[in-house]
Amino acid sequence: MLREKIVFGPIRSRRLGSSLGINLLPERGKLCNFDCIYCECGWNRDGRGDKSLPDLEMLREALEAKLAACAAAGTEIDSITFSGDGEPTLNPAFPQIIDATLELRDRFYPDARVSVLTNATCLDDPAVFEALRKVDSPILKLDAPTTEQARLVNRPAGRYEVSRVIEGMRRFEGDFILQTMFLRAKGFDSSEPRSLQAWMDIVRDLRPRQIMVYTIARPTPQAGLTKFSAAEMAAMLRPLIEEGFNIQIYE
Repeated sequence: MLREKIVFGPIRSRRLGSSLGINLLPERGKLCNFDCIYCECGWNRDGRGDKSLPDLEMLREALEAKLAACAAAGTEIDSITFSGDGEPTLNPAFPQIIDATLELRDRFYPDARVSVLTNATCLDDPAVFEALRKVDSPILKLDAPTTEQARLVNRPAGRYEVSRVIEGMRRFEGDFILQTMFLRAKGFDSSEPRSLQAWMDIVRDLRPRQIMVYTIARPTPQAGLTKFSAAEMAAMLRPLIEEGFNIQIYE
């Protein structure tokens, strides 16, 4: 499901409420350094028809117009959310765009959160890291506790090491939201005891302020994936819940 506009919605999000989406990637294509087996946007190879990226002025114009229209109509917005067709931090203007978004949020919807859904692969870029530190909800992905498992689930392009991503997350000193997809696939099972224990140990190390655990809700490019129920995920996460971690479960 590719987004066809820079700013879209607001839509009702199972995790973020009334969410106004921002797509910093091609309007008729997909750009991501992951190729997740569960991605609702499909495989990267099927989204190459458009490689153009919105710049700062395009974003500013589109977002200002949309926020003004929503404010005039009395439309509720809980979150201004960077998601879109791939990885938003790959847009070269991402840091400047975050500054512009915060300025417009403060003018039109001061109570709304600014959220970024990111695979956390660009945290070693100082400008990206500082931009993510400015937003209300940096939502950082970690689906698997090892690099080998991540290559099965996320299919990252180029160099990718889970340990490197964890080091980037550690720099937030717990002031971030961890997001993890729970699923079963060929060669990977989030509920497998050793894998689950390794992931929980990472959580204990990073101590994020909130953890969003979710499962498949839309058609996936790879066939044969199995989702978990909320009850199953709650049972898996019981040790962390009992330890006081703020865990939100979505199915």
